[in-house]
Amino acid sequence: MSVLSDEARTALTSGNLAHLTTLGRDGSPHVTVVWVGIDGDDIVSGHLGKYQKLRNVERDPRVTLSMLTGGRNPIGLDEYLVVYGTARITEGGAPELLQELAHVYIGPDVPFPPMEFPPPGFVLRITPHRLTGIGPWADVPA
Repeated sequence: MSVLSDEARTALTSGNLAHLTTLGRDGSPHVTVVWVGIDGDDIVSGHLGKYQKLRNVERDPRVTLSMLTGGRNPIGLDEYLVVYGTARITEGGAPELLQELAHVYIGPDVPFPPMEFPPPGFVLRITPHRLTGIGPWADVPA
């Protein structure tokens, strides 16, 4: 069973930037900003190159994703979502995913990536295990 509630799915597909934290070789956190979407029960992001975050996931698949959601709770606190999960990398599909996400993050008519022949790249797939933060997803038992 997925830990992603309808409210968490809405937050993850609303065009808010996400902070992806992976673990470096020495165990230190490595944080980057990524576009995210949903594919089934996985959270996905596209990457044209094998950057540090992907090399970190190859070595240690534990990741954390966080994002402000744009909402406010009844007492006025900004809502945010934190996802703890396990990531895996699949080869190819990054340009197609990035184009799909660009419609959400940039605009409906924007071609992305901005190059004629982008490399196939990689798709990072995060299987969420636990959700926290401030918002309706915090009340969902893990």
